Amino acid sequence: MPRTKGGIVSRRRRKRVLKLAKGYFGSKRTLYRTANQQVMKSLVYAYRDRKRRKRDFRRLWISRINAGARLNGLSYNQLMFGLKKAKIGINRKMLAEIAVNDAPAFTSICDKAKKQLAK
Repeated sequence: MPRTKGGIVSRRRRKRVLKLAKGYFGSKRTLYRTANQQVMKSLVYAYRDRKRRKRDFRRLWISRINAGARLNGLSYNQLMFGLKKAKIGINRKMLAEIAVNDAPAFTSICDKAKKQLAK
């Protein structure tokens, strides 16, 4: 049986890696070995940070809600507990958006939460 050579397959694999490494600095974009290491590491970062982005945005929303709540004389956890007691089911993303862009509406939401906390 004749020997088969894998030159085409190897070249295709290397070209694919170097294409993914486009835009990297220095030898990370030109040399296959360093490019391959960096591409693998970059894919790990991408996977991890897709999960992380969700956490980061939730932290941002909570910070914004807390700032708005404190302007209305409440803490974040008091506001959320009051909203839960008032059966107001609004998510943190929308609450943060209201707190930043529509202060009167956020004040009315805070007043409803305060009313429930007073009971």
